[in-house]
Amino acid sequence: MTFDLKRYIDQLGQLVAQPSVSCSDPQWDMGNKAVLDLLATWLEARGFSVELLPVPGRDDTTHRSGKYNLIATRGTGSGGLVLSGHSDTVPYDDNRWQSDPFTLTERDGKLYGLGATDMKGFFPAVLAAIDRLGTQALNQPLIVLATADEESSMSGARALADMGRPKARYAVIGEPTELRPVRMHKGIMMESLRVRGASGHSSNPALGKNALETMHTVLNELLAFREELQTRYRNPGFSVDVPTLNLGCIHGGDNPNRICAECELHFDLRALPGMDNEALRHHLRQRLSPLAERSGTDIVLSELFEGVEPFEQPANSELVRACEQLTGHTAEAVAFATEAPFLKSLGMETLVLGPGSINQAHQPDEFIDIGQLAPSVDILTGLIQRFCVDAPPKG
Repeated sequence: MTFDLKRYIDQLGQLVAQPSVSCSDPQWDMGNKAVLDLLATWLEARGFSVELLPVPGRDDTTHRSGKYNLIATRGTGSGGLVLSGHSDTVPYDDNRWQSDPFTLTERDGKLYGLGATDMKGFFPAVLAAIDRLGTQALNQPLIVLATADEESSMSGARALADMGRPKARYAVIGEPTELRPVRMHKGIMMESLRVRGASGHSSNPALGKNALETMHTVLNELLAFREELQTRYRNPGFSVDVPTLNLGCIHGGDNPNRICAECELHFDLRALPGMDNEALRHHLRQRLSPLAERSGTDIVLSELFEGVEPFEQPANSELVRACEQLTGHTAEAVAFATEAPFLKSLGMETLVLGPGSINQAHQPDEFIDIGQLAPSVDILTGLIQRFCVDAPPKG
């Protein structure tokens, strides 16, 4: 069937024109309701029942910074398919863009705009697939999900998991994968490690407890921990087939002639499927406790954000096989994290698959390749047909 590129461009242009940056820095952080209002209007016109659910603690009544999730449902049943995307974007460097980030611009077969590929561009493809349905009856429900804050705290997906919604049998998250199915990704932990000693005059080390010196032993312990993890855990499905631990930034002390009283390190740890974030934190605390005792300092490990667990959908799952058939590609693994663990925790077979490339995400002049759009609509249409139209009706 033909693909209406003009309609796609119009819809994506309207979504891009609504700023929806999510960021841990309040100066950047914005609400997402304007984006969801557009989606709600389009989906209601296509026969969907739409709910806007405030994210607890973020439901600003002015909607300027309020955070919401959207659940749109057409059809009933105990099975069905969720097509999911996040409604927010990362911050942007205005002076590094060749065009206005909030004005969709077409150049050389590409559509440029903030969020064009990550991942507002998924929603018009979903709408195009829905339009192909026409008035066909659904034996199982089709659910369109749009979440808040994926780019920062993932508070939207966390809130949905706490609510136990949505309920279906299958879920596809339309992150940019170049239309290749992804059934595994690493988890992510971002941690703060703070050493608290005591200041004093540098002429006499006995007058204080040097946090920088203790941090030196902590760094060695972290590197040894990384080596042990990489020796113990390996998954050949990943291009980097071991867990990684990156020492990201460090700050400590205030003057050369003062004993450093406090030093803080930020690091990230990306675990493989089969590993558990909380177990890793517990093991780290056990390793660091003796260092604190020997140095007479406090060593405090805390989360910079709640983290995302590793994700794996078994290769023989019905959803994986269906996506491999529709795309012609074997399901693979990626290093970046998504909302997949939260949807999978609700009991759904889950997979990541969408148009666009992660290489364009979070970059100035972000774009989605027009050549990927029609194939993405074909794939989504096939998924809806298989899991909502052709599926046997059940209670």
